[in-house]
Amino acid sequence: MKGIRPAFPSGDWRGAALPSLAMSSIPGRLSGLSEDDIASYLVQTPGFFERHAELLAHVELANPHGQRAVSLQQRQMEMLRERIHGLERRLMDMIRHGQENAVLSDRLHQWVRGLMLLADPRDIPDMLVIDLQEQFMVPQAAMRLWEVAPDFESEPVARGVSPELRRFASSLVTPCCGAHTSFEAVQWLAQPAAVASLALLPLRRSMTSPAFGMLVLASSDPMRYTPEMGTDFLVRIAELASAAVTRLLPDGG
Repeated sequence: MKGIRPAFPSGDWRGAALPSLAMSSIPGRLSGLSEDDIASYLVQTPGFFERHAELLAHVELANPHGQRAVSLQQRQMEMLRERIHGLERRLMDMIRHGQENAVLSDRLHQWVRGLMLLADPRDIPDMLVIDLQEQFMVPQAAMRLWEVAPDFESEPVARGVSPELRRFASSLVTPCCGAHTSFEAVQWLAQPAAVASLALLPLRRSMTSPAFGMLVLASSDPMRYTPEMGTDFLVRIAELASAAVTRLLPDGG
């Protein structure tokens, strides 16, 4: 702002009333300046307030938390406190999510370890479902397999499944979640009438292979499994369950 004479040549602003900064009071030669011009100048001239430090004590801003005006320095402190509080909340969220993930990882480890310790393949379906319910607090769960090896065709897990459901399972790219209470798979559960939401997990050898089974997770809570929920963890559950039950397929999968 070269050429502008200071309102107080002595440099002593204390005890003096500062001139209004309204654009209407700016001399004619500066009337073309906009607030953006002034803001740009201050941003590009960081030494301005160093040369005129006394200004900082007199510039007043509206207080967002009350009617009283506050100095620029006070407002900067408030903004810094708000930013720190926001960072603290984000940090606490990250710590909480980290703790939850650690618990989830431990439960997943215990579930898989239990399946790997089973010597008899016939025990896998029941243990898979029961331990899954206990580790991840799933109210109801059930599983069906088709095209199992002849030695396991009489097992409860190999009970008949309609061709329509088999095709549906093979068509799923990710688990299907929602209030699909009329699906055939709901009848596999111990209490089908209590189901308000469920997740249908296709079981397959690979992502490009047709499904050879389906795992059903169900809850009386309509918000437990919704179409909008993330399914990454359910995909991992389906992959691990698929790997475990391949021992019941022809040639061990």
